Amino acid sequence: MLFRRTLRTSAAALVLLLPFAAACGSEAQAESPSSSSVTLRVGATGWKVEEAVLKYAGLDDTPYKIRWSQFQGGDQQLQAVRAGALDLASSSEIPPVFAAADGEPNFKVVAVQRAATLNQEVVVPKGSKVTGIAGLKGRKVGYVQNTTAHYFLYELLKQAGLKWSDIDAKPLLPNDGLAALNGGSIDALASYGTSIITAHQQGATTVGSGRDILSGNFLWSARDSVLESPAQKAAAADLIARITKAYAYVRDGHEDGFAKITADATHQPLVQARKDLVDAQTQRPTQARTVGADAIASQQKVADAFTELGALKSHLDVKSFWTTALNADLRKAL
Repeated sequence: MLFRRTLRTSAAALVLLLPFAAACGSEAQAESPSSSSVTLRVGATGWKVEEAVLKYAGLDDTPYKIRWSQFQGGDQQLQAVRAGALDLASSSEIPPVFAAADGEPNFKVVAVQRAATLNQEVVVPKGSKVTGIAGLKGRKVGYVQNTTAHYFLYELLKQAGLKWSDIDAKPLLPNDGLAALNGGSIDALASYGTSIITAHQQGATTVGSGRDILSGNFLWSARDSVLESPAQKAAAADLIARITKAYAYVRDGHEDGFAKITADATHQPLVQARKDLVDAQTQRPTQARTVGADAIASQQKVADAFTELGALKSHLDVKSFWTTALNADLRKAL
């Protein structure tokens, strides 16, 4: 199966590229959930925003160690989890679907982080004559495969009365897509986060948005080995809860300082960074939730759309890779 070979190849590459943290599953750690010898290897997309917000809120004093790794998308984070290079991944609803598509996932979705769906857009370069999604028919459109961009582009095409086959779809990573857009080798780009922010700075305009298509459910996925270790399990719950508390601190009159950190990290004007931060927290405050039936049903809807698109070869029952194993620890930590 092509997907399986691709996944394994990508995973093998990530094993070579990413540093491995020390194993965290010793018997001593399992007996002591608060053990300071635990190290969690955690992914971040775009820039290390979670690490930054914890430090800004003074909540980075964890009794366990965290090793952050930066990726261009949640799909790469899930590949790293599959490869054994990450313990905890954050992503939209889509990457776990594809990471589990071979029927042999070594991870579970353990928590939901509700967050904004802004800066999830289809953009065209400065000077383009395309003014809407319908205008993409027959054109080259870059998109980030197996991510939110893949999903909302498909849904926007359907809303415009187009099929996926009506465009010349080009799977690209965010940075490569931005370069292709500016270089003229694609006519539009469906992407997210800093790539969209940068595209606008370079004169791109929005022709479609995933804001009201995406659920706002962003998922925390943990390797099975994390759930088998009481020490790592407790650390994962504590980290997810700390991120929720850190964003609550930002919303409590501390937007300016974190906007400055964001502006520096994403290379955008401070005024724009502050507006984006406030807009995002107004639309949907960043906060963790325990696993529930509604979140599982939301991801099932997404998986079914990819089956309809043909990106998944057969129906996938997503509840097979969800667990409530972290719910009690997370409730306590929140």
